[in-house]
Amino acid sequence: MPREVFGPGYEFLHRSGLLTFEEITRLAVVFVQLGTRKIRLTGGEPLLRRNLERLVEQLRASVPDVELTLTTNGSLLVKKAAVLRAAGLHRMTVSLDALDDATFQKMNDASFPVQRVVEGIEMARQVGFTPVKINTVVRRGVNEHAITELARRFGGPDYVVRFIEYMDVGNTNGWRMDDVLPAQGIAAHLESLGGALTPLPPRDPGEVARRFRTAGGGEVGIIASVTQPFCQTCNRARLSSEGRLFTCLFGASGLDLRGPLRAGASDAELASLIRGAWQNRSDRYSELRATAGAPAHKVEMSAIGG
Repeated sequence: MPREVFGPGYEFLHRSGLLTFEEITRLAVVFVQLGTRKIRLTGGEPLLRRNLERLVEQLRASVPDVELTLTTNGSLLVKKAAVLRAAGLHRMTVSLDALDDATFQKMNDASFPVQRVVEGIEMARQVGFTPVKINTVVRRGVNEHAITELARRFGGPDYVVRFIEYMDVGNTNGWRMDDVLPAQGIAAHLESLGGALTPLPPRDPGEVARRFRTAGGGEVGIIASVTQPFCQTCNRARLSSEGRLFTCLFGASGLDLRGPLRAGASDAELASLIRGAWQNRSDRYSELRATAGAPAHKVEMSAIGG
């Protein structure tokens, strides 16, 4: 969230506009009835939501057969990893774009040191989130050196590292195509490490990463949503904190579910709304990015997660 946009004086959403844990859980039950098999808590930064472990507990009790995961910037993970594990969270993903403070700050405009994130990753591993998944956005000319550093540091079997092409999410990150290091360039950095990278087959339909086994028994992957779009196999829907359903990370507006939910809609009526949005979706922004048909306005990443 760039400080020049979201600085002092910016009017954030009032708490009453956020879905309650009970509302999130109810919608999760409806999504699962429609076929959802994985739920990921994202943000913004989800660990800033007070008592988030209560939501994990509610989801675990209400949709026990669903894989429950979370993506975090790691700033609060040392404090939260154990309670989240005890609450029933299955998997943990941590965003980490570099191992040196200068690059980390440049990529994230963060006010905390990178060591805090590394300590959070280790705490997550110690309490049982193995393998811990690490997401690294790669920006040409900024953190290319971090590719080999992170692959070497987290190359063992307790970690999975995903390198992601820099994307034009939202409207405020100043994205340019020249800033994208294509998947081939990321792969070249990984190959420079020496030691074999063994290709791994996809585990699930719609999997977005090309996966490789490292010589140390770990796993790395490359997500090339800019240069190799996968819109046609996308199987993800996103529910924002104020209850809007987006069928694309680059969507301009979402379907309001909070309104019908609070107006007394039944589960069947909510399911009908969700089904209609999913069956009629036509999102393919990554395929249209360089064309005149690409939408100019997109929801911000801080509102919709990854």
